[in-house]
Parts: sequence; structure tokens; C-alpha cells
Amino acid sequence: MAGAGLLASAAALVRPKSWDWATITFGLAALRSRRIERTPRRLPVCRWRTNLSYLNRPDLPNLAYKKLKGKTPGVIFIPGYLSNMNGTKAMAIEEFCKSLGHAYIRFDYAGCGNSGGNFEECTLGKWRKDVLSIIDDVAEGPQILVGSSLGGWLMLHAAIARPVKVAALIGIATAADSVVAKFNQLSVEAKKEIEVKGVWKVPTKYSDDGFYVFHYSFIKEAKLHCLLHGPIPVMCPVRLLHGMKDDVIPWQTSMHVANRVISTDVDVILRKNSDHRMKEKDDIKLLVYTIDDLIDK
Repeated sequence: MAGAGLLASAAALVRPKSWDWATITFGLAALRSRRIERTPRRLPVCRWRTNLSYLNRPDLPNLAYKKLKGKTPGVIFIPGYLSNMNGTKAMAIEEFCKSLGHAYIRFDYAGCGNSGGNFEECTLGKWRKDVLSIIDDVAEGPQILVGSSLGGWLMLHAAIARPVKVAALIGIATAADSVVAKFNQLSVEAKKEIEVKGVWKVPTKYSDDGFYVFHYSFIKEAKLHCLLHGPIPVMCPVRLLHGMKDDVIPWQTSMHVANRVISTDVDVILRKNSDHRMKEKDDIKLLVYTIDDLIDK
């Protein structure tokens, strides 16, 4: 299977000594050219099994998660909209963290995957609480947050809320303010129709149904969590990876995030031929190299 090959590649990578980052770097080849010359040594690929656990929370749905114990900083993967902890990127990061002996957590939002809760009742604010619950009650020590798409929006909120515990951020096609921005581009008539029907169907090739469904209540509540209207008080290192062929979240969004984040250690890394999901072999290599560099910091 192709997915298994990606996991093997991720686990076989060994940490380079240091990377010299540019503000904007184009693709994996450009990053490699900036590394100290060193022939990577390959490690045997091992398969550790992480058991499914549940975080019980009073008055809130239980959260399903898998935790790999290890060194700090740990890594937490924050999935995208309608995604879960078992995606290609989440699994590849786990294999890489295992090879380094670092802690790692992947989880499902409430209403998604194996977690409790009703998806139709979920909001961005509730998922923000899910991320903070994982950081507060499951993670140990400083963490590198890896947010995919909508997870990138949530990782920014987590860094604002938990500045001491968040050591660095890696956004993959970071979808900050995205659903609100797209909704605001609709005509008055279209917005009214969505409000009346209670749902908004957005065409996409990444869903078996051919569209994503957003409940109007989700959109309305998400407006409370927009960040791009002013400075984003995040001081830790930030790496924003984005495919220039992303037809869901324009790569310019990552540029906007970079401009708004207060931190001076911010890099935008663009891949010319990558799409929204960024889960091809070289995308995964770029991702784990980026994690590796931040671990060294």
C-alpha cells in the first residue's frame, strides 16, 4: 500500500543537525539545499502499537486519543474538518516520533471518529476546548502542535491560550478564518437561504459526497474565533506549509497568517505542485523534516 510506504519513509528519517530557514522557501528541494551536508543514516522501521484511550470530561463528550510516551517536546496532531486521528499525516508523524523516541498524541474531536458527542452540535469553540483538554490533561511538558487545515486555525488559538505549554506550531494548509471568509463572499440572497435551510453545502473533491456540509450554527459561532483582523499574539516559532495547487485554502492565507503572527521566527514554505491535503511522499518528508528542526530548537 502507498500509505505504508509513506510511514516507512517517515520512520526511517534521521535528524539533521541544523537547518537554515528562509522566510519563504519553495519546496523540499530548496530546503534540502540549505541543510548542512550530511548523508542520512537509515534506521530499521519498527511498528509500535498505541492503544486507544479516552479522556473523560465532566459535562463534555469523551475524547478518543492515542498517546505515545517519549521525550519532550512532544508532538500533537490536530486534524482538519471531518477528519480524524487515522489519516496519512497523523500516522506518518507517529512513526517518525517513534523513531526519535519523542512523545506524540493524535486524537478525534468531539462528534468525530471514536470520540463521543453529536457532530451536528459541534462548533469551532467546542473543538477549541477539545484541543485545550488534550494539552492540559493528556500531554506532558512542552508540545509542538501540528495543525492540518482547520486544525491550523485551532493550533493558533491553542498557542494563544497556552503559551507556556506550546513550544512551536506547524500549520499544513492553515485554514484560519476560512469558513467565515468564504461565507462572507456569498451574496445576501445565498446567505439568507443558508440561514433558512440551516446548512451550507460546499463542493469539494475530498469528500465521497462531493461536498462538505457546514451547519449555519457552526458558521455563526466560528465568527467569534476569527484571528486575521489584527495581530495574532503567538510568540513561539511558526512554520506554515502550503501547496500552491490548493483549491480549498489559497496559499496566500498562510502568507496572511505569517504577517499577523507577532513571532519573529515565522517561515512560510510553499510546494509548487502540492494540493490541499499535502500527503504525498515528498510532502510527508517536508513535514517530518520540519518537525525535526523544531525539536532541535
